[in-house]
Amino acid sequence: MRTSDALAPARPFAGTFAFLWTEVLVQKNESLAMVTSMVVPGVLLVFVEILDPSLIGVALVGAILFSTFTMGQRVLNEAAYLRIDHKANDLYLAGPLTPEAYFLGMSFGILLVYLTPTVFLAVLATFVVPLSLAVGLELLALATLVWFSAASIGYIFSTFFRDNRAIWAYSSLFFNVFGVLAPVFYPIGLFPAALRPVVLLMPPSAAAALLQSAIGAATLSSGEVALASVGLVVETVALVVLAIWWARRTVRAD
Repeated sequence: MRTSDALAPARPFAGTFAFLWTEVLVQKNESLAMVTSMVVPGVLLVFVEILDPSLIGVALVGAILFSTFTMGQRVLNEAAYLRIDHKANDLYLAGPLTPEAYFLGMSFGILLVYLTPTVFLAVLATFVVPLSLAVGLELLALATLVWFSAASIGYIFSTFFRDNRAIWAYSSLFFNVFGVLAPVFYPIGLFPAALRPVVLLMPPSAAAALLQSAIGAATLSSGEVALASVGLVVETVALVVLAIWWARRTVRAD
């Protein structure tokens, strides 16, 4: 496969909204997939409620971030499926649709369809935690950053696969390790102190730690707050820029 940056049309992001709507029309028929997207956070919430109900607030805000983060897995699966099984990415990109519009349109389309379970969790959290307006706005901002980083990771990773059979195992392993083993559903205070800087540089656990601090479920030092906040913003911007560059870089040159 040859690559070329010169293939990108003069108008960047051309066709983003058109492809977004196309993706919405495709994804809205996957009602079973929408239901299954709630399985992991639902099961974990049940276990938390049984084992330690006092942590249900932490688990709920973690579930919101986890649901947002795993949308990146949907982007990975969808992008790889279109490229490997249908060879449709070549068809889309042969028209006026730009590579970056292909990436962003797909990501936003998946977001709109799979946002319903996340909104349900957010509404539930307002009653259980409860969330103040300030914390709610912080949650929205952090979830947005987590989603952008996850969608970027998912799209970049999708280009590395040549066989769909390998995708499901690796993508599930990656997103669940970063979203479940890291302190997202449980307080960061229970995580080994020596490894805290590592998880504070992971988008989902960094956002979870900041939210846990905001609701009084964790105590972070000023340095840890700075590390999580700056790291999350810088990593997200870098990943989005990389994903757009990578989308242009990997366009097939015929």
